[in-house]
Amino acid sequence: MSLDHEAIRKAYPNAVTIDDGTGAFDSNNDAISLTQSNIDAARVTLDAEAAALAYQGQRKAEYPPIEDQLDTIYHSGVAGWKTKIKAIKDKYPKP
Repeated sequence: MSLDHEAIRKAYPNAVTIDDGTGAFDSNNDAISLTQSNIDAARVTLDAEAAALAYQGQRKAEYPPIEDQLDTIYHSGVAGWKTKIKAIKDKYPKP
């Protein structure tokens, strides 16, 4: 049995130990009764949170190095720089 450790920790914040074979336990080493619907709901929440932040990494990967951005400002002015940056922001909008 393979448990979704991250979703269990989200659904059961008191879980200190999670073992695929024996289950989840609190700080007193007492077993926590896991309910699959709670774990599934936590997984949906975690996936939504990750999707809401995905644009940040996508933008960061496409932004040119700061040196190139400064060069664009020098040659094209701030308006030219804004145009290039806005294209990336439009491509990966905030949700």
